[in-house]
Amino acid sequence: MNLKLKIWRQRDPNTRGKFVNYKLNDISPESSFLEMIDVLNEELITKNEEPIVFDDDCREGICGACGMYINGRPHGPDSLITVCQLHMRKFKDGDTIVIEPWRARAFPVIRDLMVDRSAFDTLIQEAGFVSVNTGSAPDANSIPVAKKYADLSMDAASCIGCGACVAACKNASAMLFVGAKVSHLTLLPQGNVEAEDRVLKMVAKMDELGFGNCTNTGACEAECPKGITLTNIARLNREYYKATV
Repeated sequence: MNLKLKIWRQRDPNTRGKFVNYKLNDISPESSFLEMIDVLNEELITKNEEPIVFDDDCREGICGACGMYINGRPHGPDSLITVCQLHMRKFKDGDTIVIEPWRARAFPVIRDLMVDRSAFDTLIQEAGFVSVNTGSAPDANSIPVAKKYADLSMDAASCIGCGACVAACKNASAMLFVGAKVSHLTLLPQGNVEAEDRVLKMVAKMDELGFGNCTNTGACEAECPKGITLTNIARLNREYYKATV
């Protein structure tokens, strides 16, 4: 495959960025998207040019570090995957591919396609945990949990914090992420003790960090690589209302 690439280049958060055009030839349709960028970087290094900076870690769809906008969609033209799981067979020979970083005030660009997503870490540190004494593993049935709620909690816990929901939202809202974290813990008995304090602190911190408000467009759910649903935002709103009254 021969491709034309338009990639966002930005030296640092304080420097104005721009799109730079590249041409790449003989890319295998079976290679992953990140492998394609690796090939481009090898060519740039050979030419003594600066390679494209992007974030990645596991390359198995687990960590969510590889988030980037590809042709106007977070994680690219496929569903329920991260960028590292996107393969070049999703594109056609001669295609022009536009690649850019997440666009959100709370996710400032570090360099090129890499953004600072530590705002998500701050949200979790604020209240996204359960304060219990640790020790040896308890018996499996020592605290019974109904299967319905166990399943819903596990579904919410599958969020990997990639930030696609924020990037997809026109308001750069983090409500789906916070909703997933609140649902994951509140649905379990272990999380009920701190439920009110948790939701109040996380919502306040979310606003403080500069995330926008949710207007229920559903773009976050549509682009989430783990299929986190809007029902988690509804549950977050209910928990917040209960905590305030």
